[in-house]
Amino acid sequence: MNRQNLAILGSTGTIGVNTLDVVARHRELYNVVGLSGFTQMDRLLEQIRLFQPDMVAVKSQSEADLLGSMMKPGEKHPRLLIGAEGLDQLVTGEQVDMVMAGIVGAAGLLPTLAAVQAGKKVLVANKEPLVMMGREFMRSAQESGAVILPIDSEHNAIFQSLPQAGADASGVPACLEGVKRLLLTGSGGPFRDRAVEDMGGITPEQAVAHPNWVMGRKISVDSATMMNKGLELIEACSLFDVRPDQIDIVVHPQSIIHSMVEYTDGSVIAQLGMPDMRTPIAHALAWPQRLESGVERLDFFRMNQLNFEPPDPVKFPCLRLARTAAEQGGLLPAVLNAANEEAVSAFLDRRLAFTGIAEIVERVMDSVPLTAGVDLEAVLQTDQLARTRAGELIEKMGVH
Repeated sequence: MNRQNLAILGSTGTIGVNTLDVVARHRELYNVVGLSGFTQMDRLLEQIRLFQPDMVAVKSQSEADLLGSMMKPGEKHPRLLIGAEGLDQLVTGEQVDMVMAGIVGAAGLLPTLAAVQAGKKVLVANKEPLVMMGREFMRSAQESGAVILPIDSEHNAIFQSLPQAGADASGVPACLEGVKRLLLTGSGGPFRDRAVEDMGGITPEQAVAHPNWVMGRKISVDSATMMNKGLELIEACSLFDVRPDQIDIVVHPQSIIHSMVEYTDGSVIAQLGMPDMRTPIAHALAWPQRLESGVERLDFFRMNQLNFEPPDPVKFPCLRLARTAAEQGGLLPAVLNAANEEAVSAFLDRRLAFTGIAEIVERVMDSVPLTAGVDLEAVLQTDQLARTRAGELIEKMGVH
């Protein structure tokens, strides 16, 4: 395998940290040429010292000045890039072979799309680009020759379980012959066994305490509402070119089976492993080859049982809203995503009750006008309209 030059969007977050952990095990295969971090300057400085990137993108000139002042005399200083333009430069440079897209939320759309349009090998960890404008995103990849590889454990599991996975130069398999349906698994989050009537008093601390995975706060709340499964459903439709009715969601509390593919002959192929993001990261970094990830091996003799159950549609209304957005398509998934981001942020700030998240999303979906086109300008305008409407509703509702 030739040495690859890697840029990481969101290097100080969970995905970025895990990516660098895998890379550190294989320095002979990967050269980190670019990092981006808009918060956690201490962690970013540590990463700069360890991996010596040529470029680092930060939020503003003040972060650039702070980072420069933190560096010791004689240390190698990377080229500092600023803001959205800096992220674009980070991922489109000729020296970059591969981009890990790990920025959480809609903020990851533009730099991830820029990497795709530049024809890079793009490891997509953030759901939002494929949720907000999935078909157009994949079309851009086809036009530019970009390689798209999924990092979400569920989509990576499906990718590994599909026919001819790894045979297509575009990354995501082109052949779905014989596939009946995709089965997205999810743990059910921390409130799988909680009564519906007890959901209103959930605190941010309880919602971010995921039973199996170590994730950021926003994604942990999405897991608690099961909106993450809804976003994954929308993402899978574009990523694998399937209809919403070809995807089922299965609650699997142990998080050992990461997703499954059912075939027309009755076969079901599943990808199993410990709940550790280094597995899909290592798979995508080395694809179509394999490399050691540092993940604990799966010990079948220590597993007592694997459980499966359908999700509770009453307890988790976000699933219904996401499926509606997937079925209607167009700009509605962008509305869903924007409203959810604003509602989750308000919940984490204690300005909105946990059960208010789904209520805000539904009301925004019902009230934001939609145009016919799904180009980038329309997506960005709709995203802003949905955020404004969500903010108005959150202000009116408050915590109750």
